[in-house]
Amino acid sequence: MHRPALLAILVLLAAPLAAETRAPGSADEIQLSFAPVVKTAAPAVVNIYATRIVARRVSPFADDPFFSQFFGFGETVPRVQNSLGSGVILSPDGIVVSNYHVVGDAEEIRVVLSNKREFDARVLLADADTDLAVIALENASDLPALGFADSDAVEVGDLVLAIGNPFGVGQTVTSGIVSGLARSGGGLGRGRGYFIQTDAAINPGNSGGALVDMHGRLVGINTSILTRSGGSEGIGFAIPANLVRQYVEAAEAGASELPRPWAGIEVQPVDAGLAEALGLPLPTGAAIRKIHPDSPFAAAGLGVGDVITAIGGLPVDGPQELDFRLATLGIGAEAAVIYWHDGREETATIRLAAAPEADAPIRLSGATIFNGLEIASLSPVLIDRLDLPLLTEGVVVTDVEGLAQRTGLRPGDILVALNGRAIGTPADMADLVSDPQRVWQIEFIRGGQRAVIRIGGF
Repeated sequence: MHRPALLAILVLLAAPLAAETRAPGSADEIQLSFAPVVKTAAPAVVNIYATRIVARRVSPFADDPFFSQFFGFGETVPRVQNSLGSGVILSPDGIVVSNYHVVGDAEEIRVVLSNKREFDARVLLADADTDLAVIALENASDLPALGFADSDAVEVGDLVLAIGNPFGVGQTVTSGIVSGLARSGGGLGRGRGYFIQTDAAINPGNSGGALVDMHGRLVGINTSILTRSGGSEGIGFAIPANLVRQYVEAAEAGASELPRPWAGIEVQPVDAGLAEALGLPLPTGAAIRKIHPDSPFAAAGLGVGDVITAIGGLPVDGPQELDFRLATLGIGAEAAVIYWHDGREETATIRLAAAPEADAPIRLSGATIFNGLEIASLSPVLIDRLDLPLLTEGVVVTDVEGLAQRTGLRPGDILVALNGRAIGTPADMADLVSDPQRVWQIEFIRGGQRAVIRIGGF
């Protein structure tokens, strides 16, 4: 190749790169700023001062796992603990959303607006699992409020602003991009975390503040960071706005908790090995490990081994994402489910509902040591409430009073057998305890471990 021709090719290859990087070309471009977005969104972001009463033991060894098992350390001393966080006004009459760890168990809540106005507030709805809390400002009206963005439409690379009160220095705005979606690490709660990741600086005190898009709409509620130093290292997490909206609507309707649809399935992520075994083109989706007979997925024809890849037209790539999709769809919704079955893609429609309610518990009585023991059948709603394995069967202890306290049984214990005879229903237990006995042997499950208690009769 001739030298001039090679030079021409290099110039042509370099030309597009040179065109992408340039100095501002006009006065308008020089003055580009996030200020209009901040003017729209910042007035709706508030500072929250919360006070709670916590118990503190007098002895420095009281919380030591070794010494506390041998010695009693007396009564605890209550003390006042103050916390600082942020919140977002979502309605002109003073509905504010923040984090559970900021206000969830607070005795007193004081909210300060960006214009220095102050309001007392009370908790309407608080959920430790999701780390969200909805509060209402007392005697508030005509307040600035943020609108919701569709967080399902957010893409990696979108510009966002984080607004809050880091370290108590006052309202602060930081900029960044959406750096990840469908994150489940680094959040709070017991497995229900599903987060938008951002590199906009988030620090202590930003909790409960707003993550907004370039239209000044709420993308998410800032909740946590991954850090080694205690400060921002560019990995922050926000609860998506679509889930926040569900909690706000539930609170405005007078609910004390968000009623979530019951899936009735236990799923696992799909790795490369499982995808190959199932014939999936890519390792994606949530594979069904267990399914309850009353599950809406079972009613739609899904079974163990099927892989859910999308629901309601949106992708599903793991347990947390499935739980999030169901929560944002809500009870009563109908949704199309795309799943992988026997080497091919299938589609079904499910109707989402709450977990089937339990039968009313019964309380044992009579001249027996079990007098005062309240028991119930293990329905799906109790399985979910007690966080038990999906297909757990049997009878669960729901309350212990009177003589039954001498048995050592606790609420949540699952009764398996009494004197070697299986317990399948509350009626079985009532029949068994009616027999005159001098010694009882109770087999039960507590915390996933099988145990036996032997006690004298009444």
